[in-house]
Formats: sequence, C-alpha cells, structure tokens
Amino acid sequence: MKQRRQILYTKAQLFFLVLLRVLIGWHFLYEGLSKIFNPKWTSYGYLMDAQGFLGNFFHALADNPTSLGVVDFLNPIGLTLVGLSLVLGIAARFGAIGGIFLLTLYYLSHIPYIGAEYLFPSEGSYLWVDKNVIEICALCLLMTFPTSGIIGLDRLLNRYWKKN
Repeated sequence: MKQRRQILYTKAQLFFLVLLRVLIGWHFLYEGLSKIFNPKWTSYGYLMDAQGFLGNFFHALADNPTSLGVVDFLNPIGLTLVGLSLVLGIAARFGAIGGIFLLTLYYLSHIPYIGAEYLFPSEGSYLWVDKNVIEICALCLLMTFPTSGIIGLDRLLNRYWKKN
C-alpha cells in the first residue's frame, strides 16, 4: 500500500494555511446556515439576475418550480457541508472541491464583465476577477497544501484507522 508523504510546514505556514481553511469554511458555513434558517430564502432572484453565456440556463432553473426546489434545497446544504468540512478539518480536500464547484457556478451566473449590470449590488467594481475567483484560488491552494491531517478531525480519524 502506497503511503502518503507528510508535507512539512513551518509554524507560520501551518498557522496561516489552517487560518485560511477555517475562515473560508466559516464563510461557507454561515452562508449555508443563514439560508437554512431563513424560511423565506430562495435562489429565484439570484438565478433570474444571471447574465452571460449561461444566463438562459440559470433562468430555466429558476422558472421551473421543480428545479428551483432542488437548487433551494441543495445550495444551502452544500454550503453548510463544505463549511463544516473546512472548519472541522474532515475530508477537507473534498470540501474544497465542493466549494470550488459552488463558487464556479456563482461566478458563471454573475461574471464580472464590462457592461454587466446586476440587480444585486457588488462590494466593488470588478473585471473578470471577483471574490469568487479569489476564493476558488484559495481553495486550490488548500488542496495543494492540505492541513486537515495535521490540525483537524482527519488527524484523529487517521490515527483511529491506523490502530484498526
């Protein structure tokens, strides 16, 4: 059986990588829970505001009550699971992949390009690169330099599995 090579980090590298993982995890977790506990939340407005080459796809999701129900169910659950994974350091690579998937969908629905005017205000003025792209890159970094096996529940689970 092939053993994984343990990556050695300095204390500062480990601290900032874990901090980044937890902060991104908190962002996802809070976004998910705020939607779960808000009975009036729906993705309808966000989907109908989509533009760009996939705008019609997102509009079709919103216009169909069945697909809108699926999106309204899966989106907050996905956000929450990604957040828990990253905050707790359990299956953090899978959490990062899930986060990248969700952020890519958000980006593709609201691509920041010249002339795009969205109903929902943004925090600034963007051209091609927005907070979604930056967070995608940060999640790619966390996948490349994993920390959950050092600080996280993955470490405890790995110890348990090695004993059995």
